[in-house]
Amino acid sequence: MKPSNTIMEKLLEKSDMLIANTKLPHKRRVQGNINHEWQMNGIYGARGVGKTTMLLQTLKELKKQGKEVLYVRLDDIHFADNKLYGLADEFRKNSGEYLYLDEVHKYQGWSRELKNIYDSMPALKIVFSGSSIIELTKQEADLSRRALMYSLPGLSFREYLLLSDTIHLPVYDFSDILTSHNSIAVEISTKIPVLKYFKQYLKSGFYPFFLEKKRDYLLTLEQVIRTVIEVDFLHIEQFDSSKSKQILSLLKVVAASAPFIPNISKIGNKTGLHRQTILLYMNYLEKAGLIKMLNYPHRSISRLQKPDKLFLDNPNLFFALNPGIVNTGSLRETFTVNQLSVKHEVDLHKEADFLVDDKYIIEVGGKNKEGYQVSGLDNAFLFLDDIEVGYKNRIPLWLLGFLY
Repeated sequence: MKPSNTIMEKLLEKSDMLIANTKLPHKRRVQGNINHEWQMNGIYGARGVGKTTMLLQTLKELKKQGKEVLYVRLDDIHFADNKLYGLADEFRKNSGEYLYLDEVHKYQGWSRELKNIYDSMPALKIVFSGSSIIELTKQEADLSRRALMYSLPGLSFREYLLLSDTIHLPVYDFSDILTSHNSIAVEISTKIPVLKYFKQYLKSGFYPFFLEKKRDYLLTLEQVIRTVIEVDFLHIEQFDSSKSKQILSLLKVVAASAPFIPNISKIGNKTGLHRQTILLYMNYLEKAGLIKMLNYPHRSISRLQKPDKLFLDNPNLFFALNPGIVNTGSLRETFTVNQLSVKHEVDLHKEADFLVDDKYIIEVGGKNKEGYQVSGLDNAFLFLDDIEVGYKNRIPLWLLGFLY
């Protein structure tokens, strides 16, 4: 069934209303410079990190330039009786130029139809977004040669400060932080009470919905977690929906202990899940942006092998999943892994905490940490909490929040 003009008008009206109500003044950037003039781009990321807002902001800019745009969620009731291809064709015939498709993983057969749209409508610019749970380019239709893929992480500490209108500061390369951290930290800490804001960020600053002041942040985050497990996981091929409660139990086990060396037998006893099922669901939870699995360097590991250490994905998750007991050391290590992993390869280290890019050795701790773990090691650095400015290889931990 092809959409009628009346249906198209209603979809355009809905799209225009959403675009008009998008007022966030600061626009986030995906990792990499997205080319909006390329015929097809894909954006993936964890639920709640701001993919929809970013799409609507871009369309708002395009509308101001006089472009014909349309934003559609693929879980819209319209698609109960209509095909995506028919919508795209009708939009093109009505002078449509930019078609932005959200929640694509909720539309069965989306990749095949996108391939057909790409091949038969070369003038139409398409951006699609979906959950990081789904490997968006590895569907039954090959989009890898057609779509350029970009990821959107949660907010860095720098972005948190920017979106809250606290201060606008640049991104710093990791190498710059290692060599020039003193001057960078002095410049920033003389402008704002950086440690105060950093503590706020660790608890409730990783997701952009912190800007919605009427929302209870941690309650919203808890709802996001449940939606990922109870709704988004259903779009994974052959996922057993009856396991949702056990997966939530698995996540809470991680939250109560992370970071920790996983004992699969003990986790199985607590959750009632079999070994292979636990490892498979850990893989899903990592793709969903809820946990992070790390290994020692140069270890070849499949998705059904036990990781060397388990972390929550970001510090905010501790306060939503295990609010009664939030360990400061766990927060520090989780923040370190989370921020570094966006642009760098992070592995475990036998003597210190982490090895970055197979070169830099990092130990994380509080301001009084002596650093004997890294004594005598080349390219070794201490990233310390509760200090505004560092000295030599003692670097403020919060500076890792300026990498993107």
